[in-house]
Amino acid sequence: MRTPLGRVRNLGSSHSGTKDFWRQRLTAVAMTLLIVPVIVIMLMLVGRNQAGASQILGSLPIAIILLLFIVASTWHMKIGMQVVIEDYVHNEKLKLASVMANNFFCIAVALASIYAILKLSSGV
Repeated sequence: MRTPLGRVRNLGSSHSGTKDFWRQRLTAVAMTLLIVPVIVIMLMLVGRNQAGASQILGSLPIAIILLLFIVASTWHMKIGMQVVIEDYVHNEKLKLASVMANNFFCIAVALASIYAILKLSSGV
């Protein structure tokens, strides 16, 4: 619904939040489906030495499951934090800096997680 002043100024719903809403729901469903295999993988790693852990993590299906979980969870984190920043930070320059920092932080977390998995799977 728009007010008469909004109709004159052509202001109204921006229609930009729907993509983020559905992307966040998609990543939530992906994480929900992947959490059971990730927990099973973590339980398989309990009590193993580094050689045993690298053997498990070196398996292609396990690497794919972990990679998908990392990507889904960091993307979900990025979207959720961006929505909070956009809703509650009112200074435009601070908002822009916060969104940029959020993007860089999420990318750094994803890359660090992927690097750790690759390092463990290679046995180095």
